[in-house]
Amino acid sequence: MASRLSLLISDSLLSFVVRISIASIFFMSGRTKVSGFLTVTPSTYELFRTEYALPLISPELAALLATYSEHLFPLLLVLGLFARVSALALLGMTLVIEVFVYPDAWPTHLSWAGLLLLIIVRGPGRLSLDRRLGIR
Repeated sequence: MASRLSLLISDSLLSFVVRISIASIFFMSGRTKVSGFLTVTPSTYELFRTEYALPLISPELAALLATYSEHLFPLLLVLGLFARVSALALLGMTLVIEVFVYPDAWPTHLSWAGLLLLIIVRGPGRLSLDRRLGIR
């Protein structure tokens, strides 16, 4: 059974599914922080002042960086464009969330890290703009 499945599901298809899966998690989170196209909501700024308060960075800047990152990097992952860099950026965001915001959510963050590490190490696969454009 497993050998048949491995014939049906190529590494490129698996990479594509991984990219879409992790991208959707971050993109949907980003959409909760905006109204309209990309207008950061007042409640997002308040969230970064209170619950998501980070050291060394203002809540306003953190809200903007997180919100726009949760839109840009998932889009790039879906396209498979600069996929390794995008996955690395989202892994960094995951580590910040784990260490400074929700340290008890490590099982969730570990699953995100696993998907992101697969992209970082193996690349986005053949079904990507990176491959098409010869970007390594």
